[in-house]
Amino acid sequence: MVVPEPRVWRAARPHVARIARAAKPRVVRVTRAVATRSMKLTTLQLTAGAAAFGLALSAGAVAVAGPWDSSGQRTAEREWAASRHREGGADHEGGSGTAQGAPKPAPSALSVLRGLAGSVPAPTGQALAGVLDPLLSAPSLGSGRTAAVVDVATGKSLYDLGADDALTPASTTKIATAAAVLSALGPDHRIETRTVLDPGSKEVVLVGGGDPTLTSREDAKGYASLRTLADRTAAALKKRGLDEVTLTYDASLYTGPALHPIGPNTNLAPVSALMADEARLDDSSSGPADRATDPAADAARTFADLLADRGVRTKAPASAKSPKKADRLATVSSPPLSTLVERMLTNSDNDIAEALARHTALAAGEPASFEGAGTAIHGELGELGLPLTGARFADGSGLNRDDRLTAALLTALLAKAASPAHPELRPIVTGLPVAGFTGTLRHRYADHLSGTGVVRAKTGTLTGVNTLAGTVVDTDGRLLAFAFLATDTTDPTSAQKALDGTASALAACGCR
Repeated sequence: MVVPEPRVWRAARPHVARIARAAKPRVVRVTRAVATRSMKLTTLQLTAGAAAFGLALSAGAVAVAGPWDSSGQRTAEREWAASRHREGGADHEGGSGTAQGAPKPAPSALSVLRGLAGSVPAPTGQALAGVLDPLLSAPSLGSGRTAAVVDVATGKSLYDLGADDALTPASTTKIATAAAVLSALGPDHRIETRTVLDPGSKEVVLVGGGDPTLTSREDAKGYASLRTLADRTAAALKKRGLDEVTLTYDASLYTGPALHPIGPNTNLAPVSALMADEARLDDSSSGPADRATDPAADAARTFADLLADRGVRTKAPASAKSPKKADRLATVSSPPLSTLVERMLTNSDNDIAEALARHTALAAGEPASFEGAGTAIHGELGELGLPLTGARFADGSGLNRDDRLTAALLTALLAKAASPAHPELRPIVTGLPVAGFTGTLRHRYADHLSGTGVVRAKTGTLTGVNTLAGTVVDTDGRLLAFAFLATDTTDPTSAQKALDGTASALAACGCR
């Protein structure tokens, strides 16, 4: 089948060609080595984990493995319908369907990973140590550092540097949050926001269901729209002959403190079961931004304005509990959790992370608070049989310095997510940023071309903490999971470059 070349690929061609020219000598050497061994790497093997060896090293190999979509991921991972600025989920072989216009699940993640049979040799521990030990000894990585590398096909540990020592993980915590919520609720689960009418009254309640991606913008990009909810609510009220109501809002689904222990911060809004556009006060959709101090009230005021535009007058909204026997007026639903997880991991979205942590708590019967979410995440990962010695979850985002994870746990999570036995966890793999192309790795790896397009990893950064955990395909075609954690770092830029270089060394390693 011939796949037409998309516009985004034509636009990216000069960039890839520049990378290819820089890497050409290396490509020649590796190609000769592959030819000598008569290895027959399939396209599925080359595209495993959206990290095809060819893209980073040559335009020719890229063409063989397929073009990239607008998010920087291969079309082998995503449907064309999800390519333009949208996040799609992994293929979970489910049948829940996708709302019209919403990001659609990709058809190929499972088969890509099935192509990774142990048909190519795994690196040896001794060879990996020879490559990684000097790099992980870099002074820029501070006084505390741990690392682990695991062969995904077998789950075997290949490299261990204090892998069982628990350190502050920063945003790599989101990998654990993703695994817990996907395991607890399934990748096809959707989060509902609704309006209800108190019987015998004119009181309409906007009920928050904890959807962190609910948006009031004109272009919802497939996410749940507050405007659509206003359309449906106004239509339902007019059928009842109501054009003036009392509007209240219910954000009681979550309990405990709304403010993260770090205090007011541009990286995270107060955690609320009702918010629109993550309570951002600008037009951004990711990254730091000033936030509303009361997200629920802010969303309710926006909803009141939308109802007024549709001919339904309201009074200034106030907080109230939804009546137990209220009549449902209208609902909107989020895309499936697979999409929310991918967006969280790609952009390191703290608001989505804290919401998904609370939904894990709700699924486990725990209070939907920071403490209850931590208990639920720990319990869910235990059900998956993961190594939890020393692990602590003080939040879902990794912003809390009291979080503790081990490199062994992170690599075990990644290996399990890539396993055909756990297709429900596939969005963890497909959501990881691609080095040099997407999310929090978009502007990294300029100094490490061997990792560009090959490394897929979740970043973690706090003052004095730098971490990186993800997957990489080495030059023999073996898929590896890795985790590097460093504490007491003093120069974040140097520390990031050191970690990027270490991951790139794995990509360049034929360490047999």
